[in-house]
Amino acid sequence: MKPSGKYSLLLSLYLAQSVPMSFFSTALPVILRQENFSLTSIGLLQFVKLPWLLKLFWAPAVDATARDARGYRKWIVTSEIFYAVVVFSMALFDLRTDFSTIVPLIVIALLFSATQDIATDALAVRLLKPEERGPGNAVQSAGGFLGTVVGSGLLLAAYGWFGWKAVALGLGALVLLAVSPVFTVKTEDFAAPHTGRKVRWLDIVGFFKGNSAPARIFLLLTLWAGIIGIIAMLKPFFVDKGLSLTEIAFLNGVVGTAFAAASSLLGGQLIKRAGLRFSLNLFLVLNALAALFLYAVNHSGSHLALYAGSIGIWTAYGFSSVAVYVFAMNGVRGGLEGTDFTSQIFLTQLSALLISALSGRVADKLGYDALFFGGAVISAAVLAVLNTKWARGRLFPEGAEDSAPG
Repeated sequence: MKPSGKYSLLLSLYLAQSVPMSFFSTALPVILRQENFSLTSIGLLQFVKLPWLLKLFWAPAVDATARDARGYRKWIVTSEIFYAVVVFSMALFDLRTDFSTIVPLIVIALLFSATQDIATDALAVRLLKPEERGPGNAVQSAGGFLGTVVGSGLLLAAYGWFGWKAVALGLGALVLLAVSPVFTVKTEDFAAPHTGRKVRWLDIVGFFKGNSAPARIFLLLTLWAGIIGIIAMLKPFFVDKGLSLTEIAFLNGVVGTAFAAASSLLGGQLIKRAGLRFSLNLFLVLNALAALFLYAVNHSGSHLALYAGSIGIWTAYGFSSVAVYVFAMNGVRGGLEGTDFTSQIFLTQLSALLISALSGRVADKLGYDALFFGGAVISAAVLAVLNTKWARGRLFPEGAEDSAPG
């Protein structure tokens, strides 16, 4: 399979999971509020994300059974068929009167989506050669951002035009359509043969026992720590700066996300040409500069400056996202691709969750200046640690760009 074929396949699969996820977690709360649901009811939607947080616990089962192209197809196609069936079934219910039934259905749907994600990530690791991982993971990151635009933007508008049933049916159809390219994958397309390794649940723990584990865990927890809290507080910041809801939706949901997708693609090419180590250093510098720029924007009354600040932080986020995915992919062990990749991404998601929650308190108690300047300091500190002998020797031994846990 040509590299372009691999990238288009991965883009299709990642869109299949990101569009519904974005709709259920981002657009649906807006719809429910418009339908006069209580904030307590809307808060229940946070539980729909649980399958994505807990998926690492059944990732070993995917690795244990998906030995070749047929195995990966089975997991991906089966998961997506059940995913689509559950989404289709939501069209049978009325959002206003059957909300308590629809929420469990969303959880079940995202359970299948999370399983598909494990298999897709493992498939990506097996498909992509080392030199293809930059562009390949850029497609993954960009697919997530584009899925956000479609799921939280276009589908929200579609609900206003056509209603709940049409959106549910459209989501199910999109899932089935997007997964169809996986049938083109053959075992001979894999960059490396399967190791025949016996997979156990304890392999999740084993990944974090190697010599490089402390440095790897540190970078996974902190790579985007300097900007993720800022992004979580970006909408409230714009509200306090006097932007309308329409302007905020356009600035964050369209402009910001589009720049993040574009920088993901650019970042993938940079990693391919300049290497991961150089790119990580550059992206951390960009994170710090983007945070400092927002610090300056906070003291400006210009709406143009707000737009520039948003573009800057979302661009930095796109670069960091693709770096996280490439870094995680480079660290997986043969035969444990799904388990190891999922375990690493779990750490980044856990870090993002905690930092986002803390960012609100920082902004509330100390102000936006502290949040923005603190983000720049964190990025600078991570950059400094990354260039210590301790980190370099474990993550990039003897100057190597690709390293696995040892």
